[in-house]
Amino acid sequence: MKKILAIVISLVMLFAIAACGGSGTPASDPDVKEIILITDLGTIDDRSFNQGSWEGVVKYAQEKGISYEYIQPADQGDDTYLNAIDLAVSMGAKVIVTPGFLFESSVFIAQDTYPDVSFILIDAVPFNGDWENPVWKTADNTVGVLYAEEQAGFLAGYGVVKAGYTDLGFMGGMAVPAVVRFGHGYIQGAELAAQEMGLADGAITLNYYYTGVFWPLPEINTMASAWYNEGIEVIFSAGGAISDSIFPAAEQAGKFVIGVDVDQSNLSTAVITSATKGLTQSVYDKLADFFNGSFPGGQTVIYDAANLGVGLPMDTSKLGDFGQAEYDAIFARLVSGDVKVDDDIEIAPDAIPTTKVVVNNLG
Repeated sequence: MKKILAIVISLVMLFAIAACGGSGTPASDPDVKEIILITDLGTIDDRSFNQGSWEGVVKYAQEKGISYEYIQPADQGDDTYLNAIDLAVSMGAKVIVTPGFLFESSVFIAQDTYPDVSFILIDAVPFNGDWENPVWKTADNTVGVLYAEEQAGFLAGYGVVKAGYTDLGFMGGMAVPAVVRFGHGYIQGAELAAQEMGLADGAITLNYYYTGVFWPLPEINTMASAWYNEGIEVIFSAGGAISDSIFPAAEQAGKFVIGVDVDQSNLSTAVITSATKGLTQSVYDKLADFFNGSFPGGQTVIYDAANLGVGLPMDTSKLGDFGQAEYDAIFARLVSGDVKVDDDIEIAPDAIPTTKVVVNNLG
């Protein structure tokens, strides 16, 4: 490939629980909640991963008149998540939705502990958590849902370069597989766009960094501001609430941000587009499968371009000459397989065929 890119003791205290039961709560026991979502580090209004999944729960439950609820642990860790699952089961949950890789080892245990309860594990598959003796097992009462983040990131990188931006940045949260795939796809999309445009070697530069967290920090704001001051035009914010640190920096600098997971255009005037995953739809789909008796237990389901599981929200994107027709064309090439995006997370970003990726503290 030609190189173009210059690159928180009691259950009451332990959990914050929202009273969001649906109209379908059984009259014989109003405390029973058939569908329960347990959040990871974020909240159901995190404008990202948890929110997208929660909206799928609400949409399906309200349409079908099924009782629902969420549990928000005040801390993280397998014991905390297993306690949350125990609580959900005691509340009558038939199906439990767990968004995020942090649940992979707790669901690995819980799926055997509660064989009569079904689990929808979003963005992960059940894993014993032991990398020296790894075991992956998706039981018949569990489905793992994964997304082709590399394709979403690809579309974002391709779109911003086609729109004329050449000084790019990527700030991911923790360097977990989903975040890494977003970043790698971003690089590859920018690379292909630069090739198609006939840009010279070194015409595109990309600063690349993992913050190590999924929440805002002053240090993230400081780094984003420095990048913008140094000439970066667009930063891809791929780490949930780290956007709360990056958006203000972009606004102050008059520069741009790419949102993640869901359409974040309503959060800041600086959002030029968002690399989205079909969180709401995939949760809705798997709940429908469960209640329709077609739950794909024991399987891993992948949402990608072919089943509209990733994309850019073109009705709110501000990508200039990269309009709907151009987007449809590159999207179709992903669906057909004419364009393939490498999803190998073992490759370091600066080893992806590029001219210059500046990697800061991969740690």
